[in-house]
Amino acid sequence: MAAYSDTFTAARVVNPASLTAFFLMLCLSLPAPAAVGQMPDFERLVAGQSAAVVNIQTERESHTTAAQGSLDDPRIPEFFRRFRDFQSPQERPREPAAGLGSGVIASADGYILTNAHVVEGAAKITVQMHDQREFDATLVGADKHSDVALLKVDATGLPAATFGDSDSLNVGQWVLAIGAPFGLNQTATQGIVSAVSRSLPNDNYVPFIQTDVALNPGNSGGPLFNLDGEVIGINSQIFSRTGGYMGLSFAIPINLAANIAETLKTDGHVTRGWLGISIQDLDQGLAESFGLEQPRGALISAITPDSPAAAADLKAGDVIIGYDGKAIARSAALPPLVAATRANSNATLEIWRDGKAKQVAITVGKLPGQPVADTTVTGDPLGVVVSDLTPRDRSSMGISNGVRVENVAPGTPAAGAGIRADDIIVAFNHQPVDNAAELAALSRGTDPGSTVPVLVQRDRQIRFLAMKVPVDDPEIG
Repeated sequence: MAAYSDTFTAARVVNPASLTAFFLMLCLSLPAPAAVGQMPDFERLVAGQSAAVVNIQTERESHTTAAQGSLDDPRIPEFFRRFRDFQSPQERPREPAAGLGSGVIASADGYILTNAHVVEGAAKITVQMHDQREFDATLVGADKHSDVALLKVDATGLPAATFGDSDSLNVGQWVLAIGAPFGLNQTATQGIVSAVSRSLPNDNYVPFIQTDVALNPGNSGGPLFNLDGEVIGINSQIFSRTGGYMGLSFAIPINLAANIAETLKTDGHVTRGWLGISIQDLDQGLAESFGLEQPRGALISAITPDSPAAAADLKAGDVIIGYDGKAIARSAALPPLVAATRANSNATLEIWRDGKAKQVAITVGKLPGQPVADTTVTGDPLGVVVSDLTPRDRSSMGISNGVRVENVAPGTPAAGAGIRADDIIVAFNHQPVDNAAELAALSRGTDPGSTVPVLVQRDRQIRFLAMKVPVDDPEIG
């Protein structure tokens, strides 16, 4: 006990100067803390890029179903709800419903990039610029599979955004969104890239950018910027159990969105590549059973007869581990690559078969039912944008031909005839219409100034509408 007391006493009377020197030496021997970097200059970023962000307002015909489409509707799945526009819980028939969204100016001559779901079914689209000017917009085209839409306003000299390279994004990178959540224009929110190439349920063709940027209804279609002020994504979805932000936001990579927009601009529709296979992920057990050390690739579970895959002699049990030089880590990585490949072009697959890798050449086909994306009748004087029907659409509607009306520009012959979004145009001037190209040809081949019958199906009822074909403006000079 005495020894213990002596030791304790000795500890209490240690020389303070020696103790100070000891701690000083200890601190000097420790590694220096990492320098704390400065926060990004978001103020400069917002000031430099806000002018390229627009607010989009839409008007559409309401449906008679009460509460359907409301974020509170229990029939809507909780996972990955789209940013839906404001809707009255009790919609009244034949009254216009207002919608809100965002967009980004893609070119100085009036092309604007946004989400397809922002303008879906819109009878009128209004774009409000940063300087409060408003323009009526026409829908050049929209692709539901990628949720990309391209608008056009009659203006020049607009402050267009600069597009970056979404393929160079890294997890942890700072990003900034500007949009109009709940109609609050020019709202800026910031965060980081949480993941890249994220696959979401029912979205097989988009490798989403996941972020923790706060987004809410109204941000749809708005841009996601990197710190260089470049657009690297178009905000599209959130994960939510309430309809509001919960920390998980998803953007369409700008490389994909820009390619879709260019295709819509030049072709009026999007055609996707197709192999004709069913695929699945591998777990550790499956990987080992196929002779792989770890799970990777897309396991083929079935081959569609008379498909490109069948012609290339692919087999169920093959594992696709590479596509045109790009490694396939999981099955979700394959569909976007195939979809982006032009139909009838050649591709090289790297497959794992019988315990070894081999190269297989394949000619990529066209996804059946294409074009399934909205198709613009480019230059059509009628003022109507239509999309081709898939075989499933025709079967469910009980019709053998027709095109779906996606948008009707105000003040045009189509609007004057009473044609509405979601109408099915079955015939034009007594001629059956099978696709958008046929409608364009029929409308341009009709005598200017004449009135022609248009047969439409609406709510499963067939009716004729009278449309007056406009007189061409005389050329000057």
